[in-house]
Amino acid sequence: MKKTPILIPLIMSAALWHSPGLAAEKPNIILIMADDLGYGDISAFGNETIKTPHIDSIASRGAKLTDFHSNGVVCSPTRAALLTGRYQQRSGITGVITAKSNRDDGLALDEVTFAEALSKAGYATALFGKWHLGYDPGFNPVKQGFDEFRGFVSGNVDYHRHIDQAGFRDWWLQAELKDDPGYLTDLITGYSLDFIDRHPDKPFCLFLSHGAPHYPLQGRKTPGFRTEGNTKVNVPVKDPQGIYKEMIEVMDEGVGRILDKLREQKRLDNTLVIFCSDNGPAAEGSAGPLRGKKGQVWEGGHRVPACVMWPQRIPAGQTIGETMMTMDLFPTFLSAVGVTEYEGPALDGVDLLPTLSKASPMPERMLFWDTGRGWAVRSGKWKLVGIGNDGQLFDLVGDLAESKDIGNDHKAKKQELINAYKDWKSKVTP
Repeated sequence: MKKTPILIPLIMSAALWHSPGLAAEKPNIILIMADDLGYGDISAFGNETIKTPHIDSIASRGAKLTDFHSNGVVCSPTRAALLTGRYQQRSGITGVITAKSNRDDGLALDEVTFAEALSKAGYATALFGKWHLGYDPGFNPVKQGFDEFRGFVSGNVDYHRHIDQAGFRDWWLQAELKDDPGYLTDLITGYSLDFIDRHPDKPFCLFLSHGAPHYPLQGRKTPGFRTEGNTKVNVPVKDPQGIYKEMIEVMDEGVGRILDKLREQKRLDNTLVIFCSDNGPAAEGSAGPLRGKKGQVWEGGHRVPACVMWPQRIPAGQTIGETMMTMDLFPTFLSAVGVTEYEGPALDGVDLLPTLSKASPMPERMLFWDTGRGWAVRSGKWKLVGIGNDGQLFDLVGDLAESKDIGNDHKAKKQELINAYKDWKSKVTP
């Protein structure tokens, strides 16, 4: 358990715990997060094999975000940053909370989550799917601002038997173990459709936290294999690429059903829908033109596919190349619902709506990644990939693949970024 943070009042550009001036019709918010989906794993981002027409439609009806990044290069850190709007180092979630060795750890309850903020603003909140921010029921999502939770708390489960990689049963209804037969991805979609139906009049924030396409590789008809007490992580698959493709396309099918439901209820125009991944791809996935994969601070480890739509506010057909991060979603949600004042730890993320709505460009800022084994700094086109106390410098505009270290030609810029990283680390480490 980490040390309790000091809460610092923060006045934001967009609005509040208590907001008397809100418009009569608040927008709904739907966040759809894939697990280990690579930058090159959907058709909108260049994949010619995997078909994702419904995810692609979010981009075509709004904006495709080509420079969107996960805060972490593995699951738990990114989710901590997402929930808190702050670098995950501030909450002490710097690595994966594992099924075997970290069962008593989790996101501290004194952290302020976007679910808590939106609940205070009058929203119904739900998370269906993966949590991965604490195994103990004391860390359950219903303790962190979500009215409803159905899903799993570990890093991954058997898609049919709902048993995690340490051999524990892992399917929950609120903070109680309660299995629900079915294929993981379809269950998440079904819960979400039901939640939307049950909230016809109250604005809601719905977080679909998918397991797909994280291993184990299992399609709808792939047999379950894990049993209680069985610590075997995976089983051989005859057609891994085929199953991987199916897992993504089933997720996309579910996205289509969600969008259809909103359209049927005439709520699509006033719903902010975001799709992204929690980090780069694992073995079977594609990072497209990027170097590296999950677990690495190369672009392929944290630049992820992302798209957003909100027909009432975000012009359609955009491709936005501004640099954005997972932690930016918290302040964006506050802005979207009209919050003008927020009391809590200062947020590291920034409101994306001015850029998404074409009102103004993103502010200049440096962004940081730190895995404990590697680190990186981003400033405009410049990226420094840290190696110990030194690093390799790249110009991402001319070298997106990070293939040529130009540090010797730009020593002053390299040193500037090294100094910035050291300063940042000293400030975010509890």
